[in-house]
Parts: sequence; structure tokens; C-alpha cells
Amino acid sequence: MKTIKHLFLLVCTAACFAGCSKDFDQDKQAKQDAELIKKFIADQNISDVKEDQSGVFYQIIDRGAGTVIYSANTSISAKYVGRLLNGSVFDDGRGETIDFKLGGVIPGWQIGIPKIQKGGEIRLLIPSRLAYGNSSPSGAIPKNSVLDFTVKLIDAK
Repeated sequence: MKTIKHLFLLVCTAACFAGCSKDFDQDKQAKQDAELIKKFIADQNISDVKEDQSGVFYQIIDRGAGTVIYSANTSISAKYVGRLLNGSVFDDGRGETIDFKLGGVIPGWQIGIPKIQKGGEIRLLIPSRLAYGNSSPSGAIPKNSVLDFTVKLIDAK
């Protein structure tokens, strides 16, 4: 009986390690995301796009005005539209101004929003690792999705 228990434990341990061998490859996904974003920019003929060292691509539509120095506690008021690269809208804040702390949003926004000031507008093409990564926050956003946001910054303080 003791041998059967040990054999069962060995089989369970082996099964756990076999499942781990299918780990998510972040580097591979990051390269795929960058290729998708670059192709999207070219196909959509989007001009003046820059790439942040983090991997977020952005287009400043309007810099806005002000001298806010951003931190995780900066209060933000913004209107936005979030799309997948196929053009489908997954969130538009119902057209309302949304208030939040900068530190409470996805990393891609934390990187992009500080590039503009009050009244500014930016387009963010966010690789999946700086969005929701290898998870799906809702049925509207598949896992490993590159996100395309247009954000109008109403206020920052």
C-alpha cells in the first residue's frame, strides 16, 4: 500500500512538472506584439509614432498645457476609447469623463499619460505585457491582446 501511495505521489509530481513545461514565453510574446504594432502602424498609415523604451508606441495628438509632475498618486480625469487592433471597441467609458489615480491603471497608461498635460490627447499602442498580459479581464479582451487607446486628458493634479 505504501508503494502505491509513493507511485501515486510520483505520478502527480510528474504531471505538475509536465504542466509547467508549457510556461508562457514572455519574450516571444513581446516580439510578436512589437511586430503586430509595427505592422498596424504601417497598415493604418499612422504618422509621428514613437516607441518608448518600455515598448509602448505612442502618437501625441496634442501635448496639452501645464507642468504636472506625475506620480502614482496623481489624480487623472480622462475620456478615452479602447480598441483591439481589429478595430473593435472594448471600452469607451460610456463617453463620460473617468477619474482615477495614475497608479491604479494598466502599466501602458502609467507610461503614456505622463507624456501629455491637461487638455492633451495621446494614442497609445500598448503591448500585452503592459496591458493585461496572459490573462483576459473580460470577454471583450482576449489574453495577450495589444491594445489601442486614444486618451483625452481632461485634468491631472
